[in-house]
Amino acid sequence: MSGDALSLAAQVRAGDVSWRELADDHLALAHDDPFNAFTHVVDEPEPPRDEGGPFYGVPIAIKDLNDVAGLPTTYSCRAYAQNVAQVDAAVVRNLKDAGFVILGKTNTPELGTIAQTESELNGACLNPWDTARTPGGSSGGAAAAVAGGLLPLAHGSDGGGSIRIPASCCGLVGVKPSRGRVSPAPYVSGSLGLGTSGPLARTVRDAAALLDVMRGYEPGDFYVAPVPPRPYLEECDEPVGNLRVAVATTPPVDVPVDPECVAAVSSAAELLTELGHDVVDATPPWSIPEMIVEFIRVWQVGPATAGVEDLSLLEPINRALAEQARETPSPAYGAAIMQLQTITRRVVAFWDEYDVVITPTLAMLPVPIGWTWEDTDGDALLAFSRQTLFTPYTALVNVTGQPAMSLPLHASETGLPVGVQFIARPFDEATLFRLAAQLEEARPWSGSFPDAAVGKA
Repeated sequence: MSGDALSLAAQVRAGDVSWRELADDHLALAHDDPFNAFTHVVDEPEPPRDEGGPFYGVPIAIKDLNDVAGLPTTYSCRAYAQNVAQVDAAVVRNLKDAGFVILGKTNTPELGTIAQTESELNGACLNPWDTARTPGGSSGGAAAAVAGGLLPLAHGSDGGGSIRIPASCCGLVGVKPSRGRVSPAPYVSGSLGLGTSGPLARTVRDAAALLDVMRGYEPGDFYVAPVPPRPYLEECDEPVGNLRVAVATTPPVDVPVDPECVAAVSSAAELLTELGHDVVDATPPWSIPEMIVEFIRVWQVGPATAGVEDLSLLEPINRALAEQARETPSPAYGAAIMQLQTITRRVVAFWDEYDVVITPTLAMLPVPIGWTWEDTDGDALLAFSRQTLFTPYTALVNVTGQPAMSLPLHASETGLPVGVQFIARPFDEATLFRLAAQLEEARPWSGSFPDAAVGKA
């Protein structure tokens, strides 16, 4: 049975289908997974907790960086191959309380470090649009499962673009919430709070409703976003008004941008103008050469603090980053934090003049499996640096903590989806959902999926 997640929940509540029938249908698809989207599929699903939940009986999967009690959390890392979670992460508990039925865990690169879901432990995840290409991002398993028809929607996480990247590669709605919007409990969000859980969905309304149940404060959270005045699902029905929109195709990092990605933004800008928005070409002050250097100094701390003392158990990129982190003096790390905070003040001030900035989500179309290591002669740090060729637009938004969304508004000449990124001022997810709902109505993408996994033409 296919359909958007909110409609599926309505069907379960109406008695048109049972939660177990829905779960069994999707379990069969997950077990036959042709994309290597799943790292684990449950044998016996846990019954939904609350018949009144907005997603009662709807199947979902959790990215294999987040804990689900009783299920493996491998982080796609050999050191954690036998690790089984003892408790639910707070976001997982919230999803269960909303009525979801968790079917398993989705694929990710080791420790979620790179922008392609490929690992030695769990293998490469394939893009349903073209299985020779990556679904992109560390939430690639989640995106492949949704785009390929294995799930109606999925949990993802985004520390440098890893919800928006696979949303672009797989033709989905992907939302990176504001810093502090979704709790990382029982863990911490790191010194800059770069990473956050968020939704990957086929429709704007599903994504909005999913963020509604994900969000919330947990005691001890270091970053706390203000409570929104109304649910994000309700924002989808509110008028967006006439927005001041800046169009920026120059990336924060000086890399070439595929003309297809620029065309996606140009087409979106034309549509926004037709809808009555004030659209101008303007680029935030984000071309700051030292930004990527300081970002890597912070990013490399992740592999170094992953609890893997024997670095030989890590893949080459994470091993090199961890070794580099161990050699970085603490004053240099502290200076990187302060420099990124200073850059944030400079960049975010741009939104005093504009409501939304639109950019390409990516600088390239989905890259081939194994692209990370092309032309590197096995140099792990060079392979890591290649990520900026693919994803120059996304990481800065994690630094600034702003909400951002990738929408599937364009397709390449070969039919591959091409996302457009929308960035709002801090804590203003409401504007993004209002605008996204307007764009989805004006240029519907519903049904524009390969659906190879469910046998559809």
